Amino acid sequence: MSGLQYKFGPFNLDVTNQRLESAAGEISLRPKVFAVLAHLVRRAGNLVTRDELLDAVWPDSYVDDHTVSVHIREVRLALGDETKQPAYIETRYRRGWIFRAPVETTRATQSSESAATQSPVGMSRAPETKYTSSGDVNIAYQVIGDGPVDLVFVMGWVSHVEYFWNEPSFARFLRELAGFSRLIVFDKRGTGLSDRVPVTGLPTLEQRMDDLRAVMDAAHSMKAILFGVSEGGPLSTIFAATYPEKTLALIMFGSYARRLRAADYPFGVTAEEHESYIARIRREWGGPVGLEERAPSKVNDQAFRDWWATYLRMGASPNAAAALTRMNAQVDVRGVLPAVAVPALVMHRRGDKCLPIEGGRLIASLIPNAQFVELAGNDHLPFVGDQDRVISQVRTFVSDLTEGASLDRVLATVLAADFQGAGDRELAQLNPRIANELEWYRGRAMPTKSSILLVAFDGPARAIRCACAIGKHAADLHISFRAGLHTGECSNTASAPVRGPAVEIASLLQHRAKSGEILTTGTVRDLATGSGLVFADAGVSQLPGFDNERQLLRVITAGRGQAAAGR
Repeated sequence: MSGLQYKFGPFNLDVTNQRLESAAGEISLRPKVFAVLAHLVRRAGNLVTRDELLDAVWPDSYVDDHTVSVHIREVRLALGDETKQPAYIETRYRRGWIFRAPVETTRATQSSESAATQSPVGMSRAPETKYTSSGDVNIAYQVIGDGPVDLVFVMGWVSHVEYFWNEPSFARFLRELAGFSRLIVFDKRGTGLSDRVPVTGLPTLEQRMDDLRAVMDAAHSMKAILFGVSEGGPLSTIFAATYPEKTLALIMFGSYARRLRAADYPFGVTAEEHESYIARIRREWGGPVGLEERAPSKVNDQAFRDWWATYLRMGASPNAAAALTRMNAQVDVRGVLPAVAVPALVMHRRGDKCLPIEGGRLIASLIPNAQFVELAGNDHLPFVGDQDRVISQVRTFVSDLTEGASLDRVLATVLAADFQGAGDRELAQLNPRIANELEWYRGRAMPTKSSILLVAFDGPARAIRCACAIGKHAADLHISFRAGLHTGECSNTASAPVRGPAVEIASLLQHRAKSGEILTTGTVRDLATGSGLVFADAGVSQLPGFDNERQLLRVITAGRGQAAAGR
């Protein structure tokens, strides 16, 4: 199969195989940057206006002048071109650009591998896998496409970013998303190509939030749409509520707020059914475990069965898969959903055999102003079945987004504590130790009376471990200490004290706690799943000023790896 190559200066531009080469080797360009260069080279010697470039490179997207300028600048950097004395790209002020170097056109032969991997978003090869550090753990991620908005795809259960692309339906799904976004995919710690961790040290939701934030930083994403699938939904929800300044919108597909059945949640599986499934994982891992529930339309497709079995094996070990399944079943984010302040789209298939649609309806009812879309079909995986309908819903939702999300409220875990009977001398000894712990655990202290401590954290496990550490310092100095913690909605004003229901509830628990005791609500425990923290039942109580009864718990121990795990 023949195609065109363009030679100019020391460069060879292979448009067919999407390669820019010089004597020093191949020069890596993002797909849209390559497209900008290719169009300028094709029109060498002619003025290319901004509108012409937009029509050629971004035909179906809104792109501002800054985005175009960034792409032109990246082309210049790749070519080593000077702005003031350009050898290749000359800017005509307010008019456009001219590619001024002589260009020689030749025919080229497209490799069969390149032809097979050509994609709708201009990719000639499988995406490059990169790594970034989150604490002492390496997280694998990929960036695909070059659209006007960033979209982070958060796969559920286990994943493997490179093996995604071995299943044609999955590869097509991701490339369609990348057709109108800059798509970011990653493997959560403990799965796929990211660092494996001990089965007893699987990450908490807040550690996975740190991983997600690290990936966004590495991909230079200031703000993104989060697309959580199945178990990826709770993680995306907590991130969106905790960091609205980094979240443009939230999309959830086939997800849940709680996994296990309860008196107030009849949609989940029973504890017995859940344990039976874990036993099945241990017994049958290596084969297409769970395919009947996740992709019933593919049960008789041998190629898909083989891919699914390999994908699971590459994604996690049997023990890790079982531990992840058990940990995910302990999550309950129903208390978090009302704190989501960004636009939200919740999609669920009517006959989903893995997670009932009633759970999706509940999610949408608890997130303020969320859109709920009920889809036909019974496949749980979004890329199986009618994926075009899913893509269409996402594309429409993304195109309708505006920069207007409220940032005046966030999700936070609030620690309220007091030091009864402590005088100025004792507090002078204690305060430097408290300051060190707050810095370590990323707590934001609020001004209060000298014997009162009020701190906001972006994760419940960090808050509890900080409280335990402060309690130990107080005990060492023979100072009485008691504390209360709650995770909930707070104001988001950096220059003023944090206010809101979470502050009020934490303060009520602090007054109720006995000396040396740390009381929390069930919400804190549910969000600290997998942290190793140990709680004891402290009964059910209706707190003054609040309608609903709440499960209260005492913190017994900060669990394994107190400092490292909670950082």
